[in-house]
Amino acid sequence: MPQGRELPDDAARRAAIRAAPSGSVVVVDETALLATSAVAAHAGEALRSGRTAWRALPGDVALLAGAGDDEAAVRRLVAGWAGQDEEAVARRARTILRDELGASLRPEMWSLVLEHRRAGHHVVLTGHAPRPVLAPLAEDLGADELVATQVEVRDGVVTGEVAGPVLLDGRATADALAGRRLAFVYAGPGADALLALGERPVVVSETAGRDGRPGLVVAPRGGTLATPGDVLRTAGFYGALLGAAGTAAAVGLARRSRRQMVDLTCSVTGDLGLALAGIDVEVRGAEHLWSARPCVFVFNHQSKIDVALLMKLLRGGFTGVAKAEAAQIPLWGAMFKLAGVAFVDRGNTRQAREALEPAVRKLRDEGWSLAIAPEGTRSPTPRLGRFKKGAFHIALQAGVPMVPIVIHDAGEVMWRGHQTLRGGTVHVDVLPPIDTSDWSAETLTQHVEDVRERFVAVLEGAR
Repeated sequence: MPQGRELPDDAARRAAIRAAPSGSVVVVDETALLATSAVAAHAGEALRSGRTAWRALPGDVALLAGAGDDEAAVRRLVAGWAGQDEEAVARRARTILRDELGASLRPEMWSLVLEHRRAGHHVVLTGHAPRPVLAPLAEDLGADELVATQVEVRDGVVTGEVAGPVLLDGRATADALAGRRLAFVYAGPGADALLALGERPVVVSETAGRDGRPGLVVAPRGGTLATPGDVLRTAGFYGALLGAAGTAAAVGLARRSRRQMVDLTCSVTGDLGLALAGIDVEVRGAEHLWSARPCVFVFNHQSKIDVALLMKLLRGGFTGVAKAEAAQIPLWGAMFKLAGVAFVDRGNTRQAREALEPAVRKLRDEGWSLAIAPEGTRSPTPRLGRFKKGAFHIALQAGVPMVPIVIHDAGEVMWRGHQTLRGGTVHVDVLPPIDTSDWSAETLTQHVEDVRERFVAVLEGAR
């Protein structure tokens, strides 16, 4: 491409993706998908947990300070797994994705990968990080193949050795993919050898390149430390919450109505709190929020801000279900208790069933609606998690409709694991109510899958 030519816009890029034949091979390197080092994230977790060997300590401290993610860092990480069960390493990788790496995912790349998947392309995730580190990310991304640094395992136990080369800087990765026709390659600026293999190489960076290659300029992801603006937004939000709670308490006491107190808090916090945080909410299908009450509202859960979004959307006349640990969250736990939220111990089936009985009575006898995240917990990536059956049992027992609320971009205004808010726009699709009158216990599994597929269709479809 001649130097100085304008980078293709998003519409043109997506048109090129759709025009490529089904089965085209697409390579997405971790340097394009993640804004931070996956190896550094795992080294930091080991350091905090006290598992870092003293010999690895200087190198890992330097890595966390930004000294560079090199072959030695990969080998130190794998050596620290020596003697550990392979499944334990995999579980820890899933936890680190949930608590840390999920916040560094670039939404621009995630969206393009979905476009490739819709076009029927073969998606290959590549990276120099060890395979256990990237495996949960590949799963959530829906990648068809993972090419990463291999780890030696014997009888289910990690030996601490790398099996083969460390796929660093794209050179060894290019060797692993040599001979294959690669229609698209997405990688960071340093992966020249890998980018050279692609018919359509795309350099992914936070700044525009000057080498003449097509590029994708992505928004900075920031760091783990909040900016002064984030702190001010968060302070404004919680100030509105406290002010709303105080005002609502006075009104509720005057009218002797806890329900009015909760509803007023929800309305003011949802409107004023989000406005002060610089968060806009755009809603499609808002009429469905009111057309079928009482009902069970089900929503996808990716951020702590989802609670405030529901306050704004539903206004009042509803309660919820939350995991038992939520009762201990400062301020929010007290609010949840006041609102009559049912706290469920996910590890105790009998307790969970008993905790949900008051919610069913509120729906059936008192006309309250119920808001539940059927995933059960926040998802670490934009991928929708598996749905649990609790919300569906409640709708069936209470004989009320189910209304899906599909939330987009919430993870971008409050990242997973972060306590501060960022400005931005959250998009919401409220789908038409689902009649549950013909549901039965025997058909419930199919209804769960049907509703989940509606979420997937909206989340992965082009807006």
